Amino acid sequence: MKDWFTKVAIPIAEKQIGYQDKILLLGSCFADNIGEKMRAHYFQSCSNPVGTLYNPNSIAKAIGDVQLSISEEQLVKWGGMWHSMMHHGSFSHPDKAEVVRRCEESRAQLCKYWQEANVVIVTFGTAWVYEMDGDVVANCHKIPSDRFVRRRLTVKEIVDLWRPILAAMPDKQWIFTVSPIRHIKDGLHDNQLSKAILLQAVEELLSGGAKNQRIAYFAAYEIMQDELRDYRFYAEDMVHPAPVAVDYIWQRFVDTYMSSTTQSEMRELHQLWRDRHHRFLHPESDEAHAFQQRLEQRIAALQLRYPWVE
Repeated sequence: MKDWFTKVAIPIAEKQIGYQDKILLLGSCFADNIGEKMRAHYFQSCSNPVGTLYNPNSIAKAIGDVQLSISEEQLVKWGGMWHSMMHHGSFSHPDKAEVVRRCEESRAQLCKYWQEANVVIVTFGTAWVYEMDGDVVANCHKIPSDRFVRRRLTVKEIVDLWRPILAAMPDKQWIFTVSPIRHIKDGLHDNQLSKAILLQAVEELLSGGAKNQRIAYFAAYEIMQDELRDYRFYAEDMVHPAPVAVDYIWQRFVDTYMSSTTQSEMRELHQLWRDRHHRFLHPESDEAHAFQQRLEQRIAALQLRYPWVE
């Protein structure tokens, strides 16, 4: 017996990612996981500026409405808080004006990165959506379920939403993933149906783009399902991947999209990140002061090559 698991075969990408690229990550909290890894290696990246987005409709709408303003009339009040139905709960606040300010700030950030990014990584989380007054919402904010219509997007709906976006942005490299996070509140069977719809929709988007270098799929879902299928690779909630699983999937992503030269740069920059987050037991000691002085010299030297490193 060669192995104790089924290894997912992922070919090395012809179009790779390096430190010259500007990367925007959008989608489910798995996009946040990968975004954190990119920040810890000082890539020029931005993850979910408008908050976590779970379904393909909300992700597409965030891109399509990137330059639209949020008004107080669009907010919904529940539980003593005002909420934007197109934003994560972290944007909610008791003061209407504060919610609008937060949302506008996030939109400005998304608009900036959307215009600058040449690599966009999109993670679909679920095909299940909730509609309020006929519109799909990004977050229900624990508002009673009788205010929503719950339904499942079809493959055709997702493809019809995303094909025009891909066609309109020929200058961007697209990497699609399906989140390995299980939406067990939908029920295990409905979760599987949902993931199957997302996988089929991505496959159609790829085939529509002739599976060229510009549009690709990274098999994060398959890695979790087949290589890491043991429950020890899940967090305590048995839904999210454990840190060791995120690390493993990240390494598979790096092996797929980063050249040996880029990986060498990553090791150097990640060590810088680790050193900057090191905390001395006695920060006032001579050792700590000497360490900080050396660190500042390294940062100054690296900023000559990577000006975005702060």
